[in-house]
Amino acid sequence: MLLDTENRLADTDGPEVMIRKLRNRLDKRDTKVKEWNSLYEGDRPLKYASPEFSEQTGGLFDDFSDNWCKTVPDTLRERLAVVDFEGEDGQPNAEAMKAWKRTKADVEVGLAILDALVTSRSHALVWNPDGQSDITFVPAGQAIVDYVPGTRGVRRAGLYVWCDGSDEFATLFVRATPGARAQVYRRQRTMGGGEWRDRTTGLRTSEQVDLVNPMGEVPLVELANRARLHGKPESEIAQVAPLQDGVNTLWAHLFTGADFAALPQRVVLGMDRPTKDIIDPETGDIIDVEDIPLGQYSKDRLLWLSKASATIAQFTAADLDAYLKVIAQCVRHIAAQTRTPPQYLLGEMANIASDALEAAESGLVAKAMDKQLHFGADLREVMRLEALAAGDPARAASLAMGRVVWRDAQFRSVAQYADALTKYKAIGVPDEALWRMIPGIRPEQVAEWIRLRDEQAAAAATAAAQAFSSFGPKDDTGQGDGQPAEGEAA
Repeated sequence: MLLDTENRLADTDGPEVMIRKLRNRLDKRDTKVKEWNSLYEGDRPLKYASPEFSEQTGGLFDDFSDNWCKTVPDTLRERLAVVDFEGEDGQPNAEAMKAWKRTKADVEVGLAILDALVTSRSHALVWNPDGQSDITFVPAGQAIVDYVPGTRGVRRAGLYVWCDGSDEFATLFVRATPGARAQVYRRQRTMGGGEWRDRTTGLRTSEQVDLVNPMGEVPLVELANRARLHGKPESEIAQVAPLQDGVNTLWAHLFTGADFAALPQRVVLGMDRPTKDIIDPETGDIIDVEDIPLGQYSKDRLLWLSKASATIAQFTAADLDAYLKVIAQCVRHIAAQTRTPPQYLLGEMANIASDALEAAESGLVAKAMDKQLHFGADLREVMRLEALAAGDPARAASLAMGRVVWRDAQFRSVAQYADALTKYKAIGVPDEALWRMIPGIRPEQVAEWIRLRDEQAAAAATAAAQAFSSFGPKDDTGQGDGQPAEGEAA
């Protein structure tokens, strides 16, 4: 199996051919990426509206969206906060956290995870441009990872692309193969197409067009959402989109109904359809008659009666509750299918007991913990590469076998946490472990608490020693109790 993987690693094309192939694959993904981004931003035209309805309302609802495609991934991302990285020994890795904060990855990882939830994937690029490790998160439309055929996690190559308005730039990372070292290729071409050529602009004087990758591996990691064994990563809003389209159309019909049918409507009976004469401009004769569109009267709120026999009837006001019931049912379907708590979507929070609220969020919590498992494996690989980029292979090996520490996916009150920690304390869980369970507590705070506790214990021991030393040893000469010492006269 190892020999077979090495052979597939070696079966690679030249850099220009590989850049072209990966760029074409990236272009194919671009349509879906734009669609998911548009849905998240609420930029979605009415899909189920009839042509007659669209003609009547024009562009009135172009900018309207009751956007649940934003709420669903945002609600999940709030439960995915990285707290710390632990090595193989189960201890927090201070160097990893320093690099994590120095590169601002502690802030941007939330954006990367959100992009992965929305567009199905994002990427992390690890490099050492100035001799110091760097972590950069890249959106789905600017990077792609190529895996060894038949494997799910062995990266064969990675492509990172961007543009400056006139030229398109590409950096290709190729993994080391039997008999060849890992390489980095930098190319560029004119925007809109053309052949890739050696990069001549946008480089610093210290950079080279082609160079050996000192890390020996592809430094581009894919953060994939909901990857299946035989399928592609999937967006969290894929199943929300059809219901979102229905909700938007129902709201449009409701608003239109509120405008035209929510009030009693008058009806004209016994009158011919209004018409106007068509006159020949040269002779002034009437050459034809055309009907006046009745819709214009409705828009202008104009009533014109030309016959004395015409009568007026009235329709009762329409009941719009039917629309609201269907919309609410669609939102409940969104909540059930995405395991988003109903109170997040419907706002029904009145008189909910804490146990009931916890039960309502159980699906979201389980879903978040599953995401922590999969995203955690990707972020663990990112930090392993960061250690390699920093020239610390021992730390890289430890982080590869360690774990990512996430904030508790279950939101609890302070009283609930205090009660749980007290019970853990009663069964002998050490203080350090309990402190790390408190949400929002950073590793450096735990280290400071440990220092303060040790200092307090040392000060207490010193004070106790000083207190006992004031009594001194027992006087066995007898002088202390007024009795003469041995050998002395009374």
